[in-house]
Amino acid sequence: MTDAVPDPRALESLLAFWRDGGVDACYGDAPVDHTHIKPTPALKAVARATAAVAAPAAMDGGEAVAEARRLAAGAATLQDLAGAVAAFEGCPLRGMGATQAVFGRGDPNAPVLVIGEGPGGEEDRAGQPFVGKAGQLLDRMLAAAGLTGKVFITNTVFWRPPGNRTPTPQEQAVCAPFVERVFAILKPRAVLLLGAAATKSILQTEEGIMRTRGQWREWRLNEGDVSAPVMPTLHPAFLLRQPLAKRQAWADILSLAARLETAEVEIKG
Repeated sequence: MTDAVPDPRALESLLAFWRDGGVDACYGDAPVDHTHIKPTPALKAVARATAAVAAPAAMDGGEAVAEARRLAAGAATLQDLAGAVAAFEGCPLRGMGATQAVFGRGDPNAPVLVIGEGPGGEEDRAGQPFVGKAGQLLDRMLAAAGLTGKVFITNTVFWRPPGNRTPTPQEQAVCAPFVERVFAILKPRAVLLLGAAATKSILQTEEGIMRTRGQWREWRLNEGDVSAPVMPTLHPAFLLRQPLAKRQAWADILSLAARLETAEVEIKG
């Protein structure tokens, strides 16, 4: 069986059809990836110039911490500090998919400061910390201990880490001046740390949360006369996965509530 010889007029008609449709080249001997444009020196120069105009140069860690300290020092109230955090561009998490800064919620004159590790997806959408299932559990536990309306809640970082991962020590260090300024402005009578990441960051320790939880520690700022007793406990998200651990966290919160009540009696006395 032999192949039929194509009619030249049919080929011409077909080529004219493709030409009218905008096709001006045929297949070569080897495939060509037209989805990839080889960058020429001119294209590279244009790309570099465009990137330089579109985004400012990223700060290194030292510059970012210095800028955070400058902005934090200029805030006299928690509302001022929230604005300073929103304007801060030195935290790398800001460019990793977070939609907004998540600063804090609660009473700006609260006697208890609660610090978690970082916002998740629901917090990123709402712009407030601890509003998801873990936050709802936290609120119920605080209410049961008589602490409703007596807390201000924030995190060690103010932008959602990608995939809700744990923030790195470097990311926490960049945001630390703002967290310290929350502490200095609020001057709480007690601090509740939620989970290992917050505990390690605030207390500058490498001890695990199972070792530190339930034990009173002290947080004292290097500058100024600000200090408070600190109670590390398990993170509410962990309690959702391990309900049997709620008993330990509940004991920690009751200890904090009792210490706060004692302090209030001493002040009134």
